[in-house]
Amino acid sequence: MSEHESDETTRPAVSPPRPAPDASPLAGLRRELPAEVPAEAPAKAPTPAEEPVPEPSGLTGRQRLVNGLWPPRVTRAQLIVALLLFGLGFGLAVQVASNSDGDSALRGARQEDLVRILDELDDRTERLEDEKQGLEKQRDELENSSDQAEEARKQTIEKERQLGVLAGTVAAQGPGITMTIEDTKGTVEADMLLDAVQELRAAGAEAIQVNDVRVVAGTYLTDSGNGVAVDGNKITTPYRFKVIGKPQDLEPALNIPGGVVQTLEKEQATVTVERSTKIVVDALRVVKRPDYARSSSQ
Repeated sequence: MSEHESDETTRPAVSPPRPAPDASPLAGLRRELPAEVPAEAPAKAPTPAEEPVPEPSGLTGRQRLVNGLWPPRVTRAQLIVALLLFGLGFGLAVQVASNSDGDSALRGARQEDLVRILDELDDRTERLEDEKQGLEKQRDELENSSDQAEEARKQTIEKERQLGVLAGTVAAQGPGITMTIEDTKGTVEADMLLDAVQELRAAGAEAIQVNDVRVVAGTYLTDSGNGVAVDGNKITTPYRFKVIGKPQDLEPALNIPGGVVQTLEKEQATVTVERSTKIVVDALRVVKRPDYARSSSQ
């Protein structure tokens, strides 16, 4: 065998096809995918007239609450209730403010002033307790006395004297104080003197005389020109109070913070208080028979 024949025997007759240069492993997958669908053109935006209105059923709970509250729908009954509540709140605010003003004096008081006020309250409590014990003693004497009629007569006479002092029909004397008010500016009014009388009564005053007028349960004070009238009797400055009672109770009651003396001094009046072991109250009142009131024993 020749060399030419040998080459033909070893070389294949047809050479195998070569793959294309751009062939890749994904080519087969691409042929298996469906054809791409062209994208649709965007829909035309609806005009404002064509915009759909959201259904109420699609609202959330918060949106329904807002729609129910706003805009507000005020009825006549609701308006009346609102006005009444406003008036009630205003009244409570005024009352709280007035109470705060009344307590401001005690809030700003010094410790010794507060101690003095507490001592005064203790003295009042002790005085009431003594009065209670005295009445209980009188009751026991009436119950245990062998001659109850004589004992009752003695107690009746003593009670008559006490009531005479309170009614202003008899003169009285005893320990107490004298308070003098100099009002050169003419700023002291009847209500200020009335506060002094009430404070003295609360402190245990048993007999009070203002200038030449006896103060009793039915006494009233009014402004009269440049002075003050007590039960229709005009008095002028200086106003002099003669008071029978326990001096240790009467004087501190007038000098408490925010009390009588401090109020009068704010009005540029001069106040002096003097203790005494003997005060004479000799202004008398005429007993008037009541027009309508009668004793229930008649």
